[in-house]
Amino acid sequence: MTTTFALIQNPFKGEGRLYHVTRKTYSRPRKVNVPLNGRGGSGVIPTLKPFLPSDPQWCHVLKLSNGEVSCSSPRGGHHRGSLGTRCLLSCVRGYKRLGRSSVQCMPNRRWSGSAVCRKIRCHVLPLIDHGMYSCTRGFVVDSRCDYTCYEGYQIEGDRYRMCQEEGTWSGTEPTCADHDPPKLKCPLSRVKVAEPGKLTAMVSWERPVAKDTADRALQVLRNGLESGSDFPEGMHVIRYKVSDQARNRATCKFTVHVEVRRCPKLKPPMHGYLTCSSDGNNYGAVCEYDCDPGFERTGFATRVCQLNRSWSDEAAQCVLMAIKTDVRSAGALLDQFYEKRRLLVVSTPDNANQKYRLQNIMLQKAECGLDLRHVTVIELLGTSPREVGRIKEQRLDPEVIEGLRQALYISTAYFTMVLLDEYGVDRERFVNPTTSDELYSYVDEYLLAEEELERLEMNRDFCD
Repeated sequence: MTTTFALIQNPFKGEGRLYHVTRKTYSRPRKVNVPLNGRGGSGVIPTLKPFLPSDPQWCHVLKLSNGEVSCSSPRGGHHRGSLGTRCLLSCVRGYKRLGRSSVQCMPNRRWSGSAVCRKIRCHVLPLIDHGMYSCTRGFVVDSRCDYTCYEGYQIEGDRYRMCQEEGTWSGTEPTCADHDPPKLKCPLSRVKVAEPGKLTAMVSWERPVAKDTADRALQVLRNGLESGSDFPEGMHVIRYKVSDQARNRATCKFTVHVEVRRCPKLKPPMHGYLTCSSDGNNYGAVCEYDCDPGFERTGFATRVCQLNRSWSDEAAQCVLMAIKTDVRSAGALLDQFYEKRRLLVVSTPDNANQKYRLQNIMLQKAECGLDLRHVTVIELLGTSPREVGRIKEQRLDPEVIEGLRQALYISTAYFTMVLLDEYGVDRERFVNPTTSDELYSYVDEYLLAEEELERLEMNRDFCD
């Protein structure tokens, strides 16, 4: 026996009813009288029975794409579509249910509602500055997006984010920060020797270039003289610094040592002075020896400071000029001292004169000091015909003695000292013995030029 569903339509009244049709196999068909039009008549049809609500297929079987259907029927068991069956609708992970969470099979053979499962998506993540991200499954649930930063930057914050079941991303958006300072390398420190006759040296180097993994254009600042400048003697520190956009700083420095080779300082000669070029004792400096008036130079006129810090040649000396005492007139004698030496003429009636004897003692002690002040002493002793004139050990002709006394208005009757400047002008007369200090004081104050005073101060200890 087989069971099928059949809809028997009344051909006369257009009415129909859903029946279970039970078909049995007989040797011949069984006749059943069924009113067909209400007026009588009959026909032969198979045996029929009504389609009952308790049938397990009253409502169609529910299916939920990407979801699960869990049904419970009053009849229990596998009756998932019978009248009154209640089904719970849920979606698998990654999908969100839209519609009813539960439905029931209604008498009208329909379910009380419906639902669909829609894929859950997180919003598209924005790009981060100086970095990027990559995701395993795009922007759906359980997709993992890993962040990476470009070279030179370091990630701060969450390194990855997960698309969660609620459609939101885990964590917070990270940032890429630049913590690496630029790379800056200075040239090596260097020593430069100044050229001959100079106190500076031109020093050049290759300007350092800064490199940074994040920034390309960097401005390097310098503190100190620039390359190609003339550096004075001494040690110089050159500093460079650079900052990137993230204010990471890098600095470097090197030194420039300019060496001026120097010789020991030369001392001016006694009764003379030095005239030097450049700084006086640096490599290549030339010093020239000059003597004071009344003195003559012996030896090399110039000396040069050499690279090995020693002077060329030997030092010159200034010696007292040779005085010709064999002249026949006072004028010829005085002309030798013009603009060269000062004169102190000492006259006495005789050697036994007390004032002369006292003055002579003091002049012997003052000899060195008078030489420093370029003063030559001329002694006129006695009267004619036994008069004697001398400059140290050199004797003067009687005519010269007489001519000096006449020219300077010196009397032979008493002791007299006459002080003449370098031009032969009578500057002071002394009729009494005078100490060396008094003589020095007068000469220093009234007769010496400023340069002579400076040299005198330098050589003041010489006589001690």
